[in-house]
This record gives sequence, structure tokens and C-alpha cells, in this order.
Amino acid sequence: MVTRRYPQLLSVSALVGVTAIWGSAFVLTAKVIAELPVFTFLAWRFAIATLVLLVLRPRALGGLGRRDVARAAGIGLFLGGGYMAQTWGLQTTPATVSGFITGMFLVFTPLVAWLVTREAVSGSAWLAVAVATVGLAVLSLDGLSVGVGEMLTLLGALLFAVQIVGLSLWSTREKAYGYAVVQLGVVALMSAVVTPFEPGPAAPPTAAVWVGVVFLALFATSLAFVVQSWSQSQLAPTQAAVILTMEPVFAGMAGFLAGEQITSRMLLGGALVLTAMYLVELGPRRAREAQVSHLEP
Repeated sequence: MVTRRYPQLLSVSALVGVTAIWGSAFVLTAKVIAELPVFTFLAWRFAIATLVLLVLRPRALGGLGRRDVARAAGIGLFLGGGYMAQTWGLQTTPATVSGFITGMFLVFTPLVAWLVTREAVSGSAWLAVAVATVGLAVLSLDGLSVGVGEMLTLLGALLFAVQIVGLSLWSTREKAYGYAVVQLGVVALMSAVVTPFEPGPAAPPTAAVWVGVVFLALFATSLAFVVQSWSQSQLAPTQAAVILTMEPVFAGMAGFLAGEQITSRMLLGGALVLTAMYLVELGPRRAREAQVSHLEP
């Protein structure tokens, strides 16, 4: 019995570790982009991550046909847009709030899937949208206005949802690694195209910033992807999704440890967003929705 349970326990532990890395990445990213332009940072991060994945599996792209490459590149455009919006928004949004709003991709995913597949959305999903909307209002509203940073972060969450649905439609277990390499490469290219128009340094200006960029590239991108892929091959999709909802919680903890003030409004809004995530993931799911996987920073 212990032998049978060990692989699942290890998978759960590994996936929790990945969510902790992704959660802490919000705080570290905020510190890095304080000294390095947003798109320059993304270009370095994803170029390094893509190179690492290619070094680990040089033949990863060999199993992809032209249509696969085109589809992976298209998905990568949404992934890149999501990262750009999220990271840009993080310039004016506390890491704690950014983490919770980014977690909205779990609510958006079934709605995007419905638009693409026309499969009915469960009542729990619509309830989750309502609860999440209230939670976002509590988190983001400043009087009757919403900050630009929060809106950009919400846009990033929506783009991440489109990318996730695209993966569920086109990617397979055998092609998942190759799809990831193409997507990360597209994000690196998208960011590199914009960098000449950014003021500021073209490379990390200090050793500390280099450490932050390399950590995010190796651990929050390359390693996290490999571990997440392995873990989810051992776990039921819903079980994995529920574990992944801990990401914004870790983001909040990391923000608190980094000195960000945690207000009662943040706690209430964050609790509502988390509730919405669980309503989506624990509610009745159709087969296609259950197959949707998560690919995060």
C-alpha cells in the first residue's frame, strides 16, 4: 500500500513545490523589472528557458509536423501576450494582488472553452464568474475606478486561458514538450522584437538582477514545466488543478514576507477569488474541460 501511494505523494509534493515557485516568482519579478525593462526581462528569461529545454531534449522538435509548429506558435502568441500584460501590470500592481488576479485564468478557461467548442458551461462555472467578479472588485477598485495595472493583469489571465484551451485542443502527451519549446521560443522572440524601443539597459545591469533572471528562467520556467508535466501525468486533472489553485496563496505569502502590507480588503478579495477557482475546478466538468492543463510562469 505504501509503495503504491508513494508515486502519487511524490507527484503532489512536486506540484505543490512548483506552485510555490510560481507564487514566489511574482515578488521576484517585481524586483527585477524595477531595474530592467519589462520586455528586455522577458526576452532574457524566455530565451534562456528555451535554450535549456532544447539542451535537455535536442530532438524535442523532431516529433512536430508543420501544422503542429504553426499551432504551437499561435498558442505561443497568446502565452506571450499574457506574460507581457501580466509583467507590465506588475509594475503598478502589488505582487499579492497580481497573483490573485492572474489566478482568474482558472475561471476564464471553461468560458473560453465554451466559446471555442460550444459545450455547455455548468451552473457552478457561471456562479464562479459572479463570485470572482466581486472578488476582483474588492481587490482592484479604487473608488469607482480600476487601476491600469489590475486591468492589464486581468487581460493576461484571459490570454493565459486562451493558451490553455489551445493546448487542450491540439497538444498530446507525446508532443507536449515540443509544443512548450515552440511556445517559449515565440515568447522570447516577441519580447526581443520590442526591446529596442525600450529605454534602459539591454541586459541585467547587476549581478543581483542576473541571479533573478536566471532563477526565473531555470526554476520558474524550464524546471517548473518539466516537473509540472511529470506530476500531472501521475495525477487526475481535477486533483492537479486544485493543487495549482494554491499559486496565488503562495504569491500572497511571498508578498507578505517581502514586506507588502496585507489588508483586510486583500484578504476578502483573495478569498472570493479562491472560492471562484474552487467552484470552477470542483463543479461538474465535461470531458474536454477535464483535460485542460496548466502551463504558468
